[in-house]
Amino acid sequence: MDTNLPKLEVCLSPALLHLYNTKGVVVVIIDVFRATSTIAAALHNGAKSVIPVAQVQECIDLGKQIPDSITAGERDGKVAEGLQYGNSPSEYPRSFIENKTLVLTTTNGTRLLHMVQDADTIITGSFLNLSAVCDFLIRQNKPVLLGCAAWKDRFNLEDTLFSGAVVNKVKEHFTINCDSARAANYLYEHAKESTFIDFLRDSSHYKRLSAYGLSADMEYCATPDLHPVVPILRGNELVIHQ
Repeated sequence: MDTNLPKLEVCLSPALLHLYNTKGVVVVIIDVFRATSTIAAALHNGAKSVIPVAQVQECIDLGKQIPDSITAGERDGKVAEGLQYGNSPSEYPRSFIENKTLVLTTTNGTRLLHMVQDADTIITGSFLNLSAVCDFLIRQNKPVLLGCAAWKDRFNLEDTLFSGAVVNKVKEHFTINCDSARAANYLYEHAKESTFIDFLRDSSHYKRLSAYGLSADMEYCATPDLHPVVPILRGNELVIHQ
């Protein structure tokens, strides 16, 4: 283990975030099903920006103030009352989202993003932009925390699997002495023998969302590199890193 390389760690749940130092760290917010997948899709399809907010009412209020904005989000997998659209990446094709601002609130992902303090940089990651995220992290050459949004503070498979995919692809460039990162990598090594979606069909979140008729959403979210962008937080907005 080369201790001269920057450190990489994995936080498996927002409930564990307080155990990690985020000052000066590149933090990757991960909410595969579906917030960070939707963010990647919307930006790649031409959205001006995505504004992540923690509360539904804040989302509604901002939507009234910002021209050409769309309010969207969910609570417990369903479109939140008072919002225009949901948290499905397939809802935001270029023909719909181009040159608009997406104001987004979700159960897990946007909440975790607002919990992170003092980070050097905050980006969002999903299978849809896996390689772009990995390339970005290698180029930054700074300490990294992969932050799993999980499900209401409880461990979930999909965010951990994505973390493992990142760990596996960048491990030669980082010092990794973190059992969460090791466990995520072991999960990825096991899962890569099948497609990501085949592995994740047995996850609790897949079962929860498929009960709402969202199976196609999750297949979309488990497709690697469909939207090769790096959403980065600038002020209160996520934009494409240039």
